[in-house]
Amino acid sequence: MNRILLAFALLTLSISGFAQKKKSNSGKTTAPLVDSIAFHLYTDSLKKGVHNYINVDGLVAGKSWYPLSSEDIQFESDEGQFEGNSLVLPLDFSKEKVTITATYKRNPKLRKEITIYIKKLEEGPLKSKEEIMEEIRRGGKKKRGR
Repeated sequence: MNRILLAFALLTLSISGFAQKKKSNSGKTTAPLVDSIAFHLYTDSLKKGVHNYINVDGLVAGKSWYPLSSEDIQFESDEGQFEGNSLVLPLDFSKEKVTITATYKRNPKLRKEITIYIKKLEEGPLKSKEEIMEEIRRGGKKKRGR
């Protein structure tokens, strides 16, 4: 039983150690080498005038996903400006979509492209607690746009 636990502990430590960032000879921290990259976006549309975080993950040893930063990925887009992993679109942006390309710096053959649409409905200011409570007292929420 102890041998099984020891083997399991060693296996767990070796796997978790592989997926963690490694220090290179220069002392700089680098991500582990990945097999492929993928966009795992937190939203289905981009907003104008804000930092839109573009999440790209790398598949490590074909088993687990590892978050990648602009240190690992070269970001390009047909519109807007990248600041790290964030794409910033101007407030007066008028196109309906943006195409983004992510290239893994350690292996430029690993390249992905995605087209993301721009959010069309503008979000207004958040309702106050009092406004929400008044809607509840009146019997329900008002539908947006009415």
